[in-house]
Amino acid sequence: MENNIREAYSRILHAELIAAMGCTEPIAIAYAAAMARETLGRMPEHCLIDCSGNIVKNVMGVTVPNSGGMKGIDVAAVLGILGGSSKRGLEVLEDITPAQREEAKQLLASGFCECRLRPNVENLYICVYVRAGSENAMVEIRNFHKNVTLIEKNGEVLFQNDIACRESSEEESRKADPDKALLNIADIIQYGETLEDQAVIDLLEYQLACNRAIAAEGLGKAYGAQVGRTLLPEGEPGPENARNFAKAWAAAGSDARMNGCPLPVVINSGSGNQGITASLPVEIYAKAYGLPRDRMLGGLAISNLIAIHQKKYVGSLSAYCGAVSAACGAGAGITYLLGEGLSREKLYEQICDTVINTIVTVGGMVCDGAKSSCAAKIACAVDCAVTAFELSRKGQVFHFGEGLVMKDAEHTIEVVGRMAREGMRSTDNEILRIMLGR
Repeated sequence: MENNIREAYSRILHAELIAAMGCTEPIAIAYAAAMARETLGRMPEHCLIDCSGNIVKNVMGVTVPNSGGMKGIDVAAVLGILGGSSKRGLEVLEDITPAQREEAKQLLASGFCECRLRPNVENLYICVYVRAGSENAMVEIRNFHKNVTLIEKNGEVLFQNDIACRESSEEESRKADPDKALLNIADIIQYGETLEDQAVIDLLEYQLACNRAIAAEGLGKAYGAQVGRTLLPEGEPGPENARNFAKAWAAAGSDARMNGCPLPVVINSGSGNQGITASLPVEIYAKAYGLPRDRMLGGLAISNLIAIHQKKYVGSLSAYCGAVSAACGAGAGITYLLGEGLSREKLYEQICDTVINTIVTVGGMVCDGAKSSCAAKIACAVDCAVTAFELSRKGQVFHFGEGLVMKDAEHTIEVVGRMAREGMRSTDNEILRIMLGR
């Protein structure tokens, strides 16, 4: 494996696997709002938030962490203003106090905050304006949850990122991040097989520790629809019940996260649910089969990178449920774990078949916002990925010409991404119209 590719993959993992508290869309709003107040230099008298439809969709049904059970764009922004620190990144609301929660309720009731839907912008777009007396400040985020593209104070530009391109095509998405253009299944497998970068190993261990902790919280308490607790088998995970343990633990992490648990999650592709889905099933299978830690970490690296590889075509937010790409990554990681002893060619073939089998089966699952049912969608996607793996190790794969199946896994990933990004755009708009009109 060429060193430049290995180094690029490590950079991708360090950039993507970051800690976040709660659903990343309201947290991104809180992050922008905290930065806007810091730029203004004092408590605002009024706040205005412009958001894209996908941000609105992903904030409407999810509890803002450390809010005392409140939901909404305005809740996230006001808490960010009152007690958030942009230095904490996507853990911006970690230090919110009970007094600040009470003050937030008073401000929300007073009309302090105004929210607007901003049409004809990127799928991920947030702009927070704050005003106090004759002074004002503005912070804008585009495309990625921490990607601040513009900061202004009193009309003066303090910071501008001209690299922020619109996610209008697959080609533009790939050009925006040249490292991700190097992603391919063969090199991803080799990267996992030869994982030696201690900083990446430490990062993967941290991902597991964080995501395992929030899943345990979801299994221990009654969050949301309690999908994980409902699916959890008795006893300990073994080969005979690993599938159900994987589904339950991944779902439980989402149960807690979607319903206000303030524990941090290490995300994948900008999503905590995707970070949970790409990581915990791999660990469950490694434990169930008694596999060594180094092989489990290699499988985890493969899972994360396969998920990111798919999302470079799909984009940050769309009508395509991200649990599919994350579960597909987990399925690839599990295939690697249980493929010890296979030739490199056979292992590559099985992982490619798992990828194809997963995304052409459950790739039509829609995203109708962040909420409790995300946990059930994760369980469905993980179940499909395990089925895809079971088929692949028996030599079964869906064939070229059957629906979206292309001549190989790489082309299938690309066309499914195209379907998700371009073909489901009208679906995304209709979902938003339905949600806003109910």
